[in-house]
Amino acid sequence: MASNGTTPLRTAARNNAVWCAAVCRSHGIPSTFGETAWMSARRTPEYHPDAVTLRPDAAAADVLSGIDTASPGCSVKDSFATLDLTAAGFVELFTAQWIHRPAGPSAGAAPALRAEPVSTAAALRAWVAAWHGGARAPDVFRPALLDDPSVLVLALRKDDDLYGGAVLNSGAGVVGASNVFTADGCDTAGTWSSAITAAAEHFPGLALVGYEHGDGLADALGAGFAVLGPLRIWVHGS
Repeated sequence: MASNGTTPLRTAARNNAVWCAAVCRSHGIPSTFGETAWMSARRTPEYHPDAVTLRPDAAAADVLSGIDTASPGCSVKDSFATLDLTAAGFVELFTAQWIHRPAGPSAGAAPALRAEPVSTAAALRAWVAAWHGGARAPDVFRPALLDDPSVLVLALRKDDDLYGGAVLNSGAGVVGASNVFTADGCDTAGTWSSAITAAAEHFPGLALVGYEHGDGLADALGAGFAVLGPLRIWVHGS
């Protein structure tokens, strides 16, 4: 699954950095890929880090020199859980696990939900409302993202009702699965299997990667993913 001699975990980290870069582009925010980390010198959209380490030997200086630690909410995705950023004023927000699943659709019965690409601004607004649930959603997913050929935003439906969603992004020779959710009041069964089947259809032959923790991790493992290794999210204490 990995290319150019990289490990599956490093490939998952790079794919996630490609996704973060796509989100930044949709906001007009430039970013750079260095040897050991991806970074944005400007504050990134909410829920997205200012830096993602790409190698386990990345040092704190490799990351901190290229990001804006003075702005509230600055965060770092420590992809290999190897950094200690406490001396720079960061605190650990949470830990999670990188996950991987071989290429191909879910085994067994056909998915209960129908996966439809989100292709309009209006459909994206409805998707974001369901993804965030209830209160006003932050400004993360903009219509420009729908024009990115590496990104596929999926609405998971049963009949005409929106039951959930997911985002798929191609990069580093794999497909990243992120923002997998089930709408309020809907059964979680079928959400992951539908996203997996859609990935096999739209990106045939490519393995799936991502990261999850808590209930999301349990659901992904139940859908056939395996754990690759831990990551840590650091956020600046200011």
